[in-house]
Amino acid sequence: MEQYVETIEIRKGEDFDQVALKQYLTATVEGFPEGSFEVKQFPTGVSNLTYLIRCGDWEAVMRRPPSGPLPPKAHDMKRESEFLKRLYPAYQLVPKPYVYCEDKSILGVPFYIMERKKGIVLNDQFPDGYKVTTDLCEGISHAVVDALAQLHQVDYKKVDLANFGHPDGFLERQVNGWIKRYERSKTDEVPYFDQLANWFVRQIPKSPEPTIIHNDYKLNNMLLSRDLTQIEAVLDWEIATIADPLFDLAGALGYWMEEDDPDILKDSLPTVTVMAGFIKRRDFIHRYSLKTGRDIPSMHYYLAFTYFKLAVVLQQIFYRWKMGQTFDERFSQFDIRVKNLMIHAFEVSQKETI
Repeated sequence: MEQYVETIEIRKGEDFDQVALKQYLTATVEGFPEGSFEVKQFPTGVSNLTYLIRCGDWEAVMRRPPSGPLPPKAHDMKRESEFLKRLYPAYQLVPKPYVYCEDKSILGVPFYIMERKKGIVLNDQFPDGYKVTTDLCEGISHAVVDALAQLHQVDYKKVDLANFGHPDGFLERQVNGWIKRYERSKTDEVPYFDQLANWFVRQIPKSPEPTIIHNDYKLNNMLLSRDLTQIEAVLDWEIATIADPLFDLAGALGYWMEEDDPDILKDSLPTVTVMAGFIKRRDFIHRYSLKTGRDIPSMHYYLAFTYFKLAVVLQQIFYRWKMGQTFDERFSQFDIRVKNLMIHAFEVSQKETI
């Protein structure tokens, strides 16, 4: 168990001009109050930066990109806020966006302000004060699966999101794009990269009908109710798109560790789902299939690529740390995680069914 910490003081190198932000909100947000202005940082997440903004009794959340050079088209605040605005009426587990600012003279980067959703984030431990039972863990598991199934059943055309993705050729672009991302951020030799890259290019499967996909769906991108019985919000929609739902399902499965998974995998992606009561990946797939009415083929290609992609994400972050573009010490050991995930991706690629 651990004490639950919702926010922290702003980390070194991730502060901004708070006076300028308050002036901007006063001018643009209807009903923005007078009062003491306070900013805290949410500690989870390793991509975009998220802050809690308070002024008197008023609260909201700000999202902005990290500092330093960024991959092309990544961290697009305008797209993310517009995506949420259109999805919100059909899927109210997303926070409602309030205002988007592209004027870099305010904070130096684009940002947006959205509704503050409240809840508990589960990482690798439960917070203090909770009696953790197998029934509780099973209930959380089912809520996670059901929220994903619900998202994949939203008609993206009816919510005017058809232009927010290019599903034709999606997997091919993903494969080639992530291979290139790794090559651009390479620092050390990593086992099996070449074998995996060649296999992914040769074995691309045919995708089912596209849906809205979150593209980073995992337990610690959610807020749970105080009693941990339901999901209050799904967060971090920066790379959501219209694409292959099995890609999203595999992404969720990739973070869903089991007790008997290899230590190199569990150490790289620590999570509470290794505890008794959380359902197995095969049960996750089965419940998803029942909830969506979709037949699910073998997931070994998708899951291997998920671990490969996670390795590349961590490699990009480690590269930024090694180049002095971020000072967050959480990232200093990410090279070990990269190697572990690449090894596991290769092992999954050798299986015929999952």
